[in-house]
Amino acid sequence: MYQTFEEVKEIIEKEGVSSIELQFSDIHGRDKIVEVPSNKIKNLIEGGCWFDGSSVEGYGRIMESDKRLKPILNTFAILPWRNNHIEKVGRFICEIYNPDGSRYEGDPRYILEKVVKEARAKGFIYNVGPEPEFFILNQDFNPHDQAGYFDSDRDLGKEIRMEIVRALKSFNIEFEASHHEVSKGQHEIDFEYSDALTTADNIMTFKRVVRSVVKSKALIATFMPKPFIDKNGNGMHVHQSLFNFEGKNLFFDQNDKYHLSGLAYNFMAGQIDHIRAITALANSTVNSYKRLIPGYEAPTRIAWGQRNRSALIRVPDYTPGKEDSVRFELRSPDPMCNPYLVFAVMLKAGLDGIEKNLTPPPPVEGSLYELNEEELLRRNIEVLPKSLRRAIEDLEKDYIIDRVLGSLLEDYSFTKRKDYRNYHEQITEWEKKVYL
Repeated sequence: MYQTFEEVKEIIEKEGVSSIELQFSDIHGRDKIVEVPSNKIKNLIEGGCWFDGSSVEGYGRIMESDKRLKPILNTFAILPWRNNHIEKVGRFICEIYNPDGSRYEGDPRYILEKVVKEARAKGFIYNVGPEPEFFILNQDFNPHDQAGYFDSDRDLGKEIRMEIVRALKSFNIEFEASHHEVSKGQHEIDFEYSDALTTADNIMTFKRVVRSVVKSKALIATFMPKPFIDKNGNGMHVHQSLFNFEGKNLFFDQNDKYHLSGLAYNFMAGQIDHIRAITALANSTVNSYKRLIPGYEAPTRIAWGQRNRSALIRVPDYTPGKEDSVRFELRSPDPMCNPYLVFAVMLKAGLDGIEKNLTPPPPVEGSLYELNEEELLRRNIEVLPKSLRRAIEDLEKDYIIDRVLGSLLEDYSFTKRKDYRNYHEQITEWEKKVYL
């Protein structure tokens, strides 16, 4: 990891880096990139790079368009897919500033940074570990292989995944597990548990690495939540815990049945309390809600449990001597989300639960898919929003989560309502087949 301008300059000169990509995120979690010559590195570090924010969705109106990208030194890396004898290209993740030198409030990364600082002021470090899934498709958009969960012989993506893992090391991202997922052509690569800001950066890098490596094989990678009607969709389960500055896991309690502390239960209860608003960000596309249906290993009901993979929140089993690994996972997010915004609202919801000393409902250990409506009502188990439109309505009514988004809320709601309206107006092939 590079910490100073001199270190970055030295590696640029030593490796013969000819140009540098400046990377940031729009409100949807899509990469935005501008490439500049490497001989401008000193001016770039000191003065940044100006761009037209009004041309990036959610980044300001015409009369307030000027924005400045400022590289974050320790995010510098050389792109492995552009590292050859012809050219070498570096990359920075950037912060975004206004013309007056202040941070731009609508920058998703800055939104997360502010909530992380709020947590640190309370003595908490928020650590997360995502499990992003993706499909590898042929050029005809069909799955690249016919393998299933943990298959080996039929897993045609094994070498591609290992090439992705090698590319991730160029960005100091170490993987923890790599395997074929349940659906044909579906894969998962998990990487190191870390603080929320570092992990959000890593997710953005991970998605770009996956797309670039897969594209080099004349194949297509997609993080679309539900590309196939009869197969499991792509999720991004997020494992999470709070640590103190001395490295102690504040979620662990030896004497609790689930080995969770009172603080962990407060945090969980806060996320449950705000989950409808969180859903608008964790499941940010109209397609996301075709994944959140019963029977495909995605949660539909607001409940938690230990071995219950149909629950919204799952508590993994405790291994004696592994106190640092005690955590719980939120299973609803999908990899199309903007990780900066999702981690920001997840953390804020948990902090709200701690502040209000909230208690979660009793756990549910049986399959939620098998409970009828009468039983669900009796046990007061509610449902996640069933559409992007409904989730946005819930978001706009949650003043705690709305304050996290600040000025970004209006633009986010507007673009998502527009997406839903455009989707709702489509005439699908199914409609034509049934009604025409």
